[in-house]
Amino acid sequence: MPLKEIDLSLDCGPLPDEVAALLEQADAVHVQFMRDNSDWGTGFFPSDYVTVYHALNMITRLDLATGPSFCEWGSGLGVVTILAEMQGLQACGIEINRDLVDEAIALAEAFDSQAELVHGSFVPRGCEARAEKAYAATDEGVAWLSTETDNAYDDLGLDPDDFDLIFAYPWPGEENVIDELFEHSAAEGALLLTYGQQNSVRLQRKVKRPRSVEWKSQPASF
Repeated sequence: MPLKEIDLSLDCGPLPDEVAALLEQADAVHVQFMRDNSDWGTGFFPSDYVTVYHALNMITRLDLATGPSFCEWGSGLGVVTILAEMQGLQACGIEINRDLVDEAIALAEAFDSQAELVHGSFVPRGCEARAEKAYAATDEGVAWLSTETDNAYDDLGLDPDDFDLIFAYPWPGEENVIDELFEHSAAEGALLLTYGQQNSVRLQRKVKRPRSVEWKSQPASF
């Protein structure tokens, strides 16, 4: 099933106080985490949370998703997952780095968020070969594609096609990998929101591929 791009014009008004407080705290956590993990170098780049918040806000305001179930692929500090839960979505996040998961859970608890944050691989079952092939063809920057860890969907008790909206922040040049994983595993009608460069977001919906019409000659009736 192909992906259809949806035009999403953002209404970038002022942030609610709760959202502004979350982003301020998240920035402090990120700074401290990088100090404590200097060996990461510049390996952890969060998305622009303000832009993503406005995108989530518009999606929920316009009721674009088929339901309330949300999953973040590669949730990092869990900020986008918590933002989704603040929008009234049933939100969960999957992160392959256990230290980041621990920080994300603490951040969610600080804001009384019901967001569920789990450790493991977000690569859907049946897509392992696709992910490993993509991993082998690129550099070490795509460690999030690793399948040699727990499958997070077991902990969630859910499958990729249970989600109405999935968010991901692919590294530059890896957008097609995320698109392929989503197209293969998501439910028809599900939305894929991705964050790109220069504070941009992209929204796509998985749609049914149109069938070609086959004309068959019919026997004449007399």
